[in-house]
Amino acid sequence: MRNSHSRRAFAVVTAATLALTALGGGVAASAADEPESTPVPIVTPDGALFSYVVNTERASVGQTLLATTAIKRADGVVVQSWPQIGVVVVHSANGSFREDVLAADRVGVIESVGATRTVSPTEGTPGAQSAAGVQANRSVTSQAQKETPGDAVDEPSDDAGVTVVPDPGEATQWDMSLIKADQAITINPGSSDVVVGVLDSGIDASHPDLATQVDADLSVNCTDGGKPDTSATGWLPTTSDHGTHVAGTIAAADNGLGIVGVAPGVTMASVKVVNDDGFIYPEYAICGFVWAGLERMDVTNNSYYIDPFMYWCEDQPDQAAAKEAVRRAVDFSTKRGVVHAAAAGNAATDLANNTTDAASPNDSAAVQRVINSGCEDIPTELDGVVTVSSITSTTALSSFSNRGLGKIDVAAPGSAIVSTELNGTWDTKSGTSMASPHVAGVLALLKSAHPRWSPAKLEAAVRTQADDHACSTTTAGPVCVGELAENSFYGDGITDALDAVTVRR
Repeated sequence: MRNSHSRRAFAVVTAATLALTALGGGVAASAADEPESTPVPIVTPDGALFSYVVNTERASVGQTLLATTAIKRADGVVVQSWPQIGVVVVHSANGSFREDVLAADRVGVIESVGATRTVSPTEGTPGAQSAAGVQANRSVTSQAQKETPGDAVDEPSDDAGVTVVPDPGEATQWDMSLIKADQAITINPGSSDVVVGVLDSGIDASHPDLATQVDADLSVNCTDGGKPDTSATGWLPTTSDHGTHVAGTIAAADNGLGIVGVAPGVTMASVKVVNDDGFIYPEYAICGFVWAGLERMDVTNNSYYIDPFMYWCEDQPDQAAAKEAVRRAVDFSTKRGVVHAAAAGNAATDLANNTTDAASPNDSAAVQRVINSGCEDIPTELDGVVTVSSITSTTALSSFSNRGLGKIDVAAPGSAIVSTELNGTWDTKSGTSMASPHVAGVLALLKSAHPRWSPAKLEAAVRTQADDHACSTTTAGPVCVGELAENSFYGDGITDALDAVTVRR
């Protein structure tokens, strides 16, 4: 996404800034003409376990090991180490861990440290785990399967005399007609070599529309404290059908059953980042993005915002450190060839002119707080992420959808979307969560048609190929601002699947 206001700088956590925050004060405002965001101190009493991220100055094994030494001196336990991005996930019951780990850093490798949630973790057995080791031990079979044509979708052969029967649910899929996906898949349904990582609550791979679509060897569960768990059942859904619904929109099989996804020929990986209580904490998302990069997936879909803050503020030490860790994970995966789509959010808010937040933190007591331009909804407002607003069947902006000039990249259907559900069923859901997977599917079609294109080129193409849509002329509801080519409701326009497989430049 073209976030001109987005910064790569972040607050360095020191004992002084931590003490100031604990007393209710702030740190420097993100811009001279803006107020400081309202401090939300995360209280970490002695004896209560809390989760932290520790960011090193540079991404290296050496600096990570030096940081680990300081972490142990400060009574912290490494849950997961990501030397590829210079991030260590830590659990500690030391109430002064943040100050103590900085004091224990005798060589100055730690850049920032922050708590990732306002309550104690209930998961994540402490124990050191190196991401380098995970990468070295990953399945060779998974890569071979990824490169085998046709193993992700069961396509009938004309030579065998099989008649392709339209999926019965296609008639209800107004969304696929609106973005011309029904036309696109007759030309190119997507390549099984293209992998979409669905960062969500897990995918029901037993569903008849998804059974041929998910690569178990590429799937992972990241909700065990942010550690990658590749067990056979870890990445399956437990308490939520959200990820299964999202997956169906991306790539439900064209098999004569149920519905058809935007890109039914591509492969999906279930990357579980939503825990059983419905939270997506920073360490889960970090694991998901790094895993997507390590496995060299092609696309990720992110239909969520990272808890417990709807907006993560750069002038608050804990939030700044966690936000920086997530940004590093997104950048790492992008550099390894992954392009990202993300939901704009369902708060009916203008992200370009947002000054308050009453929904954070959502894992304890929310407070009414002032926010500034350094406070962002992540991952959707991070650089390199395609931000998607939601529209209805009449192409109006959905009543719940966030908007914002310079914030929205493209729009896609998100109201009353029919897709796959648990237990082999189908149902409708609404939300920008439903809009984003349409764009993830279009990005997968683009990658299928142009396998050598970089994430930046794919991101640019999905915007350029979007169908321009003028601002709404209605006087009811929020005001749309901007021009035909780019405005606050539709960004660069409504995503176009047909152009993805036919436009050659």
